[in-house]
Amino acid sequence: MIDRGHAGILPDKPHTVLRDSSGGLFYEEMFTRGGFSGAFTYFYHRHPITGHREVSSTHRGYAPPVVDEGAMSPLKRRLYASDKIPQGGQLFERRFPILFNRDVTVLLARPNETDEAYFANGDGDELWFVQEGTARIESPCGWLDVRTGDYVWIPRSMVHRWHIAGKPMRLLCFEAHGGLHIPEQFRNPVGQLMMDAPYTHRDFVRPTGPISTPDRIQDGPRELYVKKHGRYTRYALEHPAMDVVGWDGFVYPWAFHIERYQAKTGLIHLPPTIHTTFAGHGFVVCSFVPRMTDTHPEAIPCPYPHSSVDCDEVILYLRGNFTSRRGVGPGALSLHPAGIAHGPHPGAYEASIGTKRTDELAVMIDAYLPLQPTSQAANIEDPGYHASWGG
Repeated sequence: MIDRGHAGILPDKPHTVLRDSSGGLFYEEMFTRGGFSGAFTYFYHRHPITGHREVSSTHRGYAPPVVDEGAMSPLKRRLYASDKIPQGGQLFERRFPILFNRDVTVLLARPNETDEAYFANGDGDELWFVQEGTARIESPCGWLDVRTGDYVWIPRSMVHRWHIAGKPMRLLCFEAHGGLHIPEQFRNPVGQLMMDAPYTHRDFVRPTGPISTPDRIQDGPRELYVKKHGRYTRYALEHPAMDVVGWDGFVYPWAFHIERYQAKTGLIHLPPTIHTTFAGHGFVVCSFVPRMTDTHPEAIPCPYPHSSVDCDEVILYLRGNFTSRRGVGPGALSLHPAGIAHGPHPGAYEASIGTKRTDELAVMIDAYLPLQPTSQAANIEDPGYHASWGG
């Protein structure tokens, strides 16, 4: 939730009559978070939202995470090749969970087809990172164009679908079971982003829409798949899902390009917390972007060896020269679990002395509960990664 947005036609006051030029009534929907005490959005529909022609269980949808018991012991650093994930299919049913705990599931996807049905994830907010490709996301709030390098937020239970534009996409997803938000320290008392926050309100791209108008209701698929408790339900819709003619509120999809992140630099090396971009229950998401390094003449810019005993660290490497690692390239996804000391590869610590700039681009999460590798992750793991940290 960035700030208030609104589009289309609205009544003068919530919960009051809104009619078209012929006297036809529009139907208000309250899309709420935190019961009725959190952020919310008003939607104004052409038709009632409660009608369904059919409702049934379904086998469509992506597979739930399954623990790889062989990856639970011994405890070691792991590396996964995201480009080995099978390519193809539609995003709402072709996602591959790689790591998970109670708070977050980390998924990879390589879709090449537009969703033929609508999807709503009732198990959590979705924060996507677009490694490669472009798409348009269709939702009641309108159209949202996304591109390589974008973070994309889809609120829990928001009806939507992805329209793939051109070549297949490569995507990373954090399914945030307890929600995702802007860190509180980035906002002033009225909710405005602070002047020293790592981004501004202008950096976020909002949907353009709504898609429908009173005299032109956008039709589309009449199927909706809803995920809840890891299970899927199919609804055959009585009316078009995108029949919203106006909306007003704080809950809507948005996009944020990673290179709009404003990195901080210090006299000496600052902790990874200065790269915090978004926060969820039990984890934070960080962005590493090209930046100037530390300014002290004796500074060691390379990340210092550390034992972070309360966090599992996951990094998706995207671009550049990763000073703390060797043997990784774009698309590599590393897991450094709590309980093993973290640190740069042998030689990298000393070699970084005197450098003035880093061109690395990467996405990281720190999770406070242990992340469990899945059986799907076993298919894309580099078995020699842990041994590569030897001298």
